[in-house]
Amino acid sequence: MVAVTGAAGGVGALLTERLAASEEIKRVIAIDERRGECEGAEWQILDVRDPALAGKLRGVDVVVHLALDLDLESDPAARTAFNVRGTQTVLTAAPAAGVHRVVLCTSAMVYGALPDNELPLSEDAELRATAEATGVGDLLEIERLAKRAPRTHPGLNVTVVRPAVLVGGGTDTALTRYFESPRLLVVADSRPAWQFCHVEDLCAALEYAVLERVEGDLAVGCDGWLEQEQVEELSGIRRMELPSAVALGAAARLHRIGLTPSPAGDLAYTMYPWVVSGSRLHHAGWRPKWTNEEVLGELLEEVAGRHTVAGRRLGRKDATVAGAAGAAGATVALLGTAAIVRRARKARRRI
Repeated sequence: MVAVTGAAGGVGALLTERLAASEEIKRVIAIDERRGECEGAEWQILDVRDPALAGKLRGVDVVVHLALDLDLESDPAARTAFNVRGTQTVLTAAPAAGVHRVVLCTSAMVYGALPDNELPLSEDAELRATAEATGVGDLLEIERLAKRAPRTHPGLNVTVVRPAVLVGGGTDTALTRYFESPRLLVVADSRPAWQFCHVEDLCAALEYAVLERVEGDLAVGCDGWLEQEQVEELSGIRRMELPSAVALGAAARLHRIGLTPSPAGDLAYTMYPWVVSGSRLHHAGWRPKWTNEEVLGELLEEVAGRHTVAGRRLGRKDATVAGAAGAAGATVALLGTAAIVRRARKARRRI
C-alpha cells in the first residue's frame, strides 16, 4: 500500500494515477488539501503538516512525499515553512505509523551548477549547491532531513530522487521560463549543458523506488545533454550574450527591488553544467522514454505565446512592446524590463 502526498496536482497527480493503475500496488492513499481526479485512489483531505497525518498512514508500506511548494511567486518565508515543516511531519509520522520506506523528491540542482562539475555527475557526488537559487535552500534542508531520519528512526528507509530540468505536467520554474524569453541569455565565458527530465520519466523512476527495485539516492534525467549551441539551433531562439558582471548585477538588482521573482543565483544553472548520470536507475533496468531533444520540443510547445523577461512574465501590452523591438536581443530585454519598471512605478503612485 502506497501513500502519495501532494496527490491532487502536478507530479503527484500523475504518479497517483500511475500507481492506481499498477497491478503491483494494492491500494493508493492520496493525500492533499483538496480532492484530485483519480478515482482509483482513496482520498484523505488534510494539510501535510497536520500531526493527524500519522493516523492516515496506518497500514501503508511506502510514502511518496510530493507536497512541495516551488512556485516562483510564493512568499519565500511561507514557502520554506511549508516545505520544511511538511517534510519533517512526513518523516516523523511515517515511522510512527509503521511505514518502512519514504521517497522524497528534490532536484539535481542540489549538486550545484559549477564550472568544475564532472560531466556527468554520479549520484554520490557532493551536494555543493548554495541557497542562492529559487527554492534550492528548501531542497538542501530536505536532503539534510532525509539523511538524519534513518538515524533518528532506525529501520526507516529514505530514498531521495533528484530530477534534472523538469518539463511537462504544467511545470513552471525559472529554468522553464528561460525558454519563454525573446532571446536566450548567455553569460560570456560560461559553459552551459542542458539536461531535461520529462514528468513521465520521473514518475517511472519514482515507481521504481516505490517497488524497491533500486536502492540509494537516485538522479533521473534524459540520457546525455545538449550544448547551448544545440539548444539555440533546436529552439530557433537566438542568444543575447552579456558579461558576467552585467548579467549577475542586473539580476540581483531586479530581484532586490521586487521586479523579478528569480534571484541572481538562478543564473548559475544556465551558466555551468549539472548533468547527472542516472547510473543507479540504469543498472536497475530503468530507461528514459524521452530524449533531451523531444523534451525540449514539448517545453517549447508548452511555453508558446508566453513572454518572459528576467524571469517575470509580461502582460499582453508589455509583450507587444518587447516584441516590437524585432531582432535586437538586448533591446528586447531592456524594453521589457523598462515596461515592468514603469508598471511598478505607476502602481506605487496609485498607492
